[in-house]
Amino acid sequence: MLAFALYVFLPAGMATTFSAVVGLGAVALTLAGVRRRPPSRRMAWWMFAAGLTMWVAGDTIYASEAIITGGHTYPSWADACYLAAYPMLVVALFRLARFRRRRELAGLIDTAMSATGFGLVYWVFVIGPIVREPGMSLLTRLVSAAYPTCGVLLFAVAGPLLVQQGRRSPATWMLTFGSAATLIGNVGYTVIPPDGGLKDRLVFGAFLFAYFAFAGAALHPSGNMPDSRPADMQGWQRITVLTATTLLVPAVLFVEARGGTEQVDIQAIAVGAVVLFLLMLIRLSGFFATVQRQSEQLERLAMRDDLTGLANRRLFEQYLSQALRDGLVQVAVLDLNGFKEVNDTFGHATGDQLLIVVADRLREVMRGDDVVARMGGDEFALLVREVSPTAMSAIAERISASLRRPVDANGQQLLVSASVGTAGNESGEVSSDEVLRRADWAMYAAKRAGGGRHLRYTAELDAQATVRARAGAELRTALEQGQFHLVYQPIVELPGGRIVSVEALVRWTHPERGFVSPAEFVPIAEETGLIIELGEWILRQACARAVSWFAEFGDVAPQRISVNVSARQLAEPGFAGLVGAVLTETGLRPEQLVVELTETAVFDGGQALRTVELLHKRGVRIALDDFGTGHSSLTLLQTVPVDVLKVDKSFVDKVTMAGRHAVIATALIQVSDGLGLQAVAEGVETAEQAEELYRLGYRLAQGYHFGRPVAQPDFTREFAA
Repeated sequence: MLAFALYVFLPAGMATTFSAVVGLGAVALTLAGVRRRPPSRRMAWWMFAAGLTMWVAGDTIYASEAIITGGHTYPSWADACYLAAYPMLVVALFRLARFRRRRELAGLIDTAMSATGFGLVYWVFVIGPIVREPGMSLLTRLVSAAYPTCGVLLFAVAGPLLVQQGRRSPATWMLTFGSAATLIGNVGYTVIPPDGGLKDRLVFGAFLFAYFAFAGAALHPSGNMPDSRPADMQGWQRITVLTATTLLVPAVLFVEARGGTEQVDIQAIAVGAVVLFLLMLIRLSGFFATVQRQSEQLERLAMRDDLTGLANRRLFEQYLSQALRDGLVQVAVLDLNGFKEVNDTFGHATGDQLLIVVADRLREVMRGDDVVARMGGDEFALLVREVSPTAMSAIAERISASLRRPVDANGQQLLVSASVGTAGNESGEVSSDEVLRRADWAMYAAKRAGGGRHLRYTAELDAQATVRARAGAELRTALEQGQFHLVYQPIVELPGGRIVSVEALVRWTHPERGFVSPAEFVPIAEETGLIIELGEWILRQACARAVSWFAEFGDVAPQRISVNVSARQLAEPGFAGLVGAVLTETGLRPEQLVVELTETAVFDGGQALRTVELLHKRGVRIALDDFGTGHSSLTLLQTVPVDVLKVDKSFVDKVTMAGRHAVIATALIQVSDGLGLQAVAEGVETAEQAEELYRLGYRLAQGYHFGRPVAQPDFTREFAA
């Protein structure tokens, strides 16, 4: 502002010289800012600097004329330099204002429409009267028309920056204000007759302001990208700009007619209308092409799985509905076994790569017109037309064989298998939902049967499902009505037989069926998820009973109480916290609780193993139940924090027989002693077994010989070994 005020009040000769000096400074600052720009932006700023240099050349010639001749000629070489700068400034500004390469054409058309609309206004109301003025040479008319035209074009390029999405950067504002100042100066230079005084100084002050604005934009850090969030104009903004531009033609006609102008420039208005119409057609065609392309992309996103490129559930159901109307259809649903453990062990990136490989193998196995879909997670579905159930079973076996080959996922060699269920419409008309349900239920039956196999849907599966659903409902009722109770089996010390611990076992007395075996209801509880609530109830009851025994029997009470925990419970992230809360509520010390788990519950690691480790760190003792029956028992002793090994009954039954029958029982006690663990022999039924186990080194045992599970064991009684 100080420089502008100084310029306005300087004498005429000094003012033009001052303008040239300011221009040189602006060029120098612009060149200094070019070095800070990334390579993709430098060319645009080099062109900007070149345009400003041409302005400085015009100022220099203009000042020289004032000094040498004391006046100015119009047009002159100064005007040639001024006008020569505009193509470089316009191109540079357009390159700075572009955002995405594929959208440059749309931005160019928007700029052209803005320039045409505003150019028409200036032609009719500013340029037209000038060029029609009598006594003016052709060159003078062209130069007079060129100044406002260039100013309009420059502002038309900069103006759209203000209607883009996102926060406007300082560079954006400076480029826009500089362009607006240039337009004002050009119009004033053309319309206002020169008087050599303050009026001229105000007009040329606009160009001085443009010098400062453009140089500031070049120096400011935001000059790398005029907007912090490059994007197209918002929909309503674009419509507003384009609508206003196209309405300029009828607006000009209306103003001309209302103003009573004797000579309406019909040719200029007609040319402007035609150009705007053609540009609008091009812009709309591009808009419709973009809408169509985006619609296709949305359809692909809605109907395809992003990760594998397979059809998703929605598209698969559409194909299935159509195929059922056309004829015989077979559907297979498959689920990968152990996929969760892959994610937990190696990370989701490896799991995703595994899914991609599985999808590729399914494509290889299936025919070209078959449909392969990812239904979600690690579940896939296949649609096969016009094949028999026997042929579909062969396809399922071929799929299973393909998936059994090792998979290389992110450098990890993985072995996977799948549980496959198949169903079809060979039995009559059936809905797509029902076919999918049957195949899905057959797949779950295959998983329950051990996984890694194929099962065909049969009516018996539905019957089993009905039984399981009824049993699940009865389990819920039993839990709510208190039909469960606990019994406790003694764990004794050899050879004296003193009870040192008890194992809590759950029993169900049905009001109509009477005693229900745990082997019958526990698997259903795990499948339905009720094992979580049932397990919590067992844990609270057992801990509370142990505390009451300590209070009642003192030193005679068992030292510890064991509670069986399922794999489903261990997989719950909050289970360790639940155990801690129960211990706090009941007052049982952590070392007095033994959590019994099977080898398979922690074999796959993951959350189950993390839960066990957390419990062990808090002082809870860990026991491996039925030890020796798993396929990696010794390996688990290296990975799982264990305090107690409960040797399976199958190794105890024949311990009194001569020869090789006692070898495993002998080896397991040696392993336990070597690792500093306690060994408990399970299933002891005779005094001879107890005596032989003691001779082999066992000091703890449990079984019917020492007492059956009862609600209140006799802690004062000792069982002779």
